[in-house]
Amino acid sequence: MAAAQKHVLRVYVARDTALKLTLLERPKSVEELKEIMQERFKPRLDGDFSLHYEDPDFDGDLCLLVDIQELPEKGTLRVIRPEGDTSSTASSDTDLLPCVSALQRQKSWPDHFVVPGFDYEMEHILEEGNRVYEESGKLLKLKRSQKSEILKKMAEMIYSFKPYPHEKELAIAAKALITAHPCLRMTAGEDAELGWKRHIGYKVASYRNNLAKVGVAEVAINTGRRSRNNPNNDHPHQNIKKARKAEVNYIINLPKDQTPATLETMRVEIIHEVEKTERNQLVIGKLMNTTYALRRQEIVGALVAPRVRDIVDRWPALLMESQVFAEFHRINNVNLRNQFYKELDRHTPKLITLFRDKATKTGKIAEELAKLMMIYDLQSADCPDLTDTPVALLTVVTDDTIDAALFSPESICIVVEDEILVSGPTTLADSFLLLFGYVYALDLQYPKNLELTFTFIQKVVMCLEDNKPLKGRLLTLKNDLFNE
Repeated sequence: MAAAQKHVLRVYVARDTALKLTLLERPKSVEELKEIMQERFKPRLDGDFSLHYEDPDFDGDLCLLVDIQELPEKGTLRVIRPEGDTSSTASSDTDLLPCVSALQRQKSWPDHFVVPGFDYEMEHILEEGNRVYEESGKLLKLKRSQKSEILKKMAEMIYSFKPYPHEKELAIAAKALITAHPCLRMTAGEDAELGWKRHIGYKVASYRNNLAKVGVAEVAINTGRRSRNNPNNDHPHQNIKKARKAEVNYIINLPKDQTPATLETMRVEIIHEVEKTERNQLVIGKLMNTTYALRRQEIVGALVAPRVRDIVDRWPALLMESQVFAEFHRINNVNLRNQFYKELDRHTPKLITLFRDKATKTGKIAEELAKLMMIYDLQSADCPDLTDTPVALLTVVTDDTIDAALFSPESICIVVEDEILVSGPTTLADSFLLLFGYVYALDLQYPKNLELTFTFIQKVVMCLEDNKPLKGRLLTLKNDLFNE
C-alpha cells in the first residue's frame, strides 16, 4: 500500500499575510480543503473564497484550483475573495481590510517611473529619432502636435499616481522620458530634462482643469476660486485640498451605481448595525467600503472642516478599531498594523543603540531616562487638562507609583480635539498605531509639537513617501538607522 502523500503549503490569506498549512494526506476535494483551511485558520479565514495555486507549467503564474489532484505537495496557495468582500483576516477584526477598486490608485508614486507607450506612429518616430541620435548625436525636432501627444500621455501617467505632483516628481518623470528617448533632449547639458519638466508641469495642470470640468472629485473640489467674477473667493493657489501625508486615495467620486441618497441610506444602516449588541462585522465592513466616497467628501470636501465629534456621530463605525484600520487601508492601500510592526521590529534595536550612544556621549543616561519617565508620569495625572490638545494618548493607571505600571496601564484613551474619543488598546504601541490611523481617517493635521515624530512614522516606518525632503534632524536619524 502506497504511503500517504504529505503536503506542506504556504497559504496567503491576505495580501501580505501567509500561514503554513501541513496536510498528512491529500483532501478528497477542493471543498474539503477549504473546510480544513477554515477550521485551521479560524477566524482568520471566513466567508466565500476561491483558491489559486502557482502552476509550474506556466512559470508560477496563478491558476484556479479546480481539481484537487493539481494540489502541489509543496507550494503556495492564494486566497482570492469575491470583489467587495471584506472578510476578516484576524480575530480582533483589526486587520479587516477592504478591496481596492480598480478605479482607485494602488500607490501614490512608483519606485521607478515608467514612460507610457505611445501610438504606433509616435513610437516609430521616436525609435528612428533614437537611432539617429546614437549615430550622429542629432536631436529630434518634433511637430507641435507630436509634442502635445507626448505631453498628454505623460500627464495621464503622472495623474494616475498623483493629481498634484511635486517639482521633484515632475523632474523624475522628465528624466525618465529623456532616458527612454534620448533624442528628445532639449539641450546637451546636465539639465536636459529641465525644459520637459516645465512643459509636463503645465500639461498636468491643464489635464487637471479638464478633469475638474467633468466633475472628477479630487480636482473639482478646488474649483470656484477667486476670479474676475468671484473676487472674494480663496486665492487659486492657497488652501488647496490635496493629499499632504502621501494619501493614495484622498478623495474619490461616488460609485457609478450609487447616488448620495442611496449612500445616505447605507450610512443609516451602519448606525443601526453599530447599535446592535452583536455587530455583524462583515456587513459593517461592506457598507463602510461602499460609502467611503461619501464619507471622504464630507470630511475633506466641506468648506469648513467638520468637528471630529460630528464626524463620529454620523459615522459611529469609526469608533471601532477595525474600521479605523480599514479606513487607513482604503486611503493608502497599506495594511497599517502589518507595516508598522514589521518596520518597528526592524528599527527598534538600532533606535535603542542610537539612544544609548547619544546619552553616553553626553554622560547623562540617567537624566535621559528620567525625562522619559517624566513624560509618562505627566500622562497619568488624575484630572488631566485637555485644553488645546489636537491629538494625544492619555494613560490611565490605578497605582501611585512611577514604575512599570506606566508601561502597562489599565487603559489608554485616544484624545482628539480636546476630548477623549475612544478607549484604545492597553499597550502604548497599539494605541499610538490607532491614533495614527485616526489622523488619516479623520484628515487631521500633525500637531506642531509632534510633527517630526509623525513624519518619521509616516515616511520611515510606514514608507508613505511624499517625495518632500526630510528636515535635518529626521534626515540624520534616517541615515543613522540605515547605516550598517
